[in-house]
Amino acid sequence: MKKFPPPFFTPRFAAGGPSPGGLASGGGSTQEFRRLVLPHLDGAYNLARYLTRDAVLSEDIVQDAVLRAFRSFAQYRGGSPRAWLFAIVRNCCRTAQAGRAGAVSLVISESSLSEEAAAQVAQHPDSNPSPEEEVFRKADINRVRTAIEAIPEPFRETIVLRDLEDLSYAEIAEVTGVPVGTVMSRLSRARAMLAKELLPAARSDGEQSRSAK
Repeated sequence: MKKFPPPFFTPRFAAGGPSPGGLASGGGSTQEFRRLVLPHLDGAYNLARYLTRDAVLSEDIVQDAVLRAFRSFAQYRGGSPRAWLFAIVRNCCRTAQAGRAGAVSLVISESSLSEEAAAQVAQHPDSNPSPEEEVFRKADINRVRTAIEAIPEPFRETIVLRDLEDLSYAEIAEVTGVPVGTVMSRLSRARAMLAKELLPAARSDGEQSRSAK
C-alpha cells in the first residue's frame, strides 16, 4: 500500500548527530541504543506533533521519551525498536496532556474486526490505492495535515502510524495497546473521515482547473 509523501513536519533530530538529552557516549549498550533507537527520532517527533498539535511540547516529549527509553533499554527484549520507542512517546504524550488544565477525555464508540478476520485481511493487503488514498496524494500537504489534526485522537494516531510512519498492523497494536482488529477498524474510519474533509476541496480544485483551460 502506498503511503503519504513524507515529510509532513520538518525533521528535528538527525540520526547521526547529537543525541537528545545529552546521552553519554561509549559503552556497548549505549552504542546499541544509538543504532536501534536514534534513527527513529524524526518519526517519534512526527507522532508527538500530531498527538499534541504543539511543536514545542512535542520536542520536550521526544527528549523525555528518549531518556526514558535509554534508562529502560536493558529491559528491551527485541522486536521492533521503532514500535517500542513510539509506545514510550505515546505514553509521554498522555502524561503531558493529562497535566494540562482543562484537558478533556474523549470517549468514542467504535467497533472492531474479529481477530480472525483481521488476520485474513492483514495477510492479503490491497495493493491498489483506494479512492481515499488517491485524494490524499493529490491534496496539498498542508491541507492533509490540517485534516489529520482535526480528527479524533484514536483515529489520528492510527493513520499517522500506518500511513505516515508505515508501521505494520501488529506494530500499531503494540504501540496503542489494542487488538489488530481494532487497529484496522480505526484506520478505515480515519481514512473515511479524511476523505470527507478532503474530497470537497479536491472537487473544487478540479473544477477550477477545468475552468482555467
